[in-house]
Amino acid sequence: MRASLSQRLTPAVRMGISIAIAVGVYGVSFGALSVAAGLSVWETVALSALMFTGGSQFAFIAVIGGGGAGAAAWAAATLLGVRNGIYGMQLKALLRPPGKAIPLMAQLTIDESTATAVAQDDHDERVRGFWTAGVGVYIMWNAFTLLGALAGNALGDPKMWGLDGAAVAAFLGLLWPRLTDKDPIAIAIIGAIATIALVPFVPPGIPVLGAAAVTAGVWAWRHYHRRAAA
Repeated sequence: MRASLSQRLTPAVRMGISIAIAVGVYGVSFGALSVAAGLSVWETVALSALMFTGGSQFAFIAVIGGGGAGAAAWAAATLLGVRNGIYGMQLKALLRPPGKAIPLMAQLTIDESTATAVAQDDHDERVRGFWTAGVGVYIMWNAFTLLGALAGNALGDPKMWGLDGAAVAAFLGLLWPRLTDKDPIAIAIIGAIATIALVPFVPPGIPVLGAAAVTAGVWAWRHYHRRAAA
């Protein structure tokens, strides 16, 4: 029995479980912030169950909570969710899943499940890592979203608990490891400057879209000149 359990708890599975616990618990902050932004408990739960990409969810409620229009909230959430489509293309080539599994895999393709799969050297371990992290985060995230939403009113103002800064900290945590070269650092700085410049003049949700447009333009310009030089 012990040997069987040990064999099942491969390094990829252990990594997936630990990530699921760490990330899932963070869902309590989303639940509380979503209710504070004006969504009902069940709207909050539905957002986690259906959208299921933390960055997009936080962007959505940040715009709504700031008085932004639904279209701006949808655009900001969609922009941040585009990366999952790119992950999906990479994982389809890497994991070679059967066709019937692709719709479910698409729902579970997030930063954590992708990172867990890509970190493995063996194909079977990649598959195990993806499913463990994907399913684990989904269960934990939705459970703690519900807990946070139900406790939202009892918690009072999320700012008192520092939950309003949780999303910012999470974004910085995702961004920081990627700042390993001059180009990513320069693009991050340009994006930050563009966002700060737009905040006083446009509705909530628009600054992040404007910053994305500016950084995409800078990246395209540099890419064009590099190809021309080559």
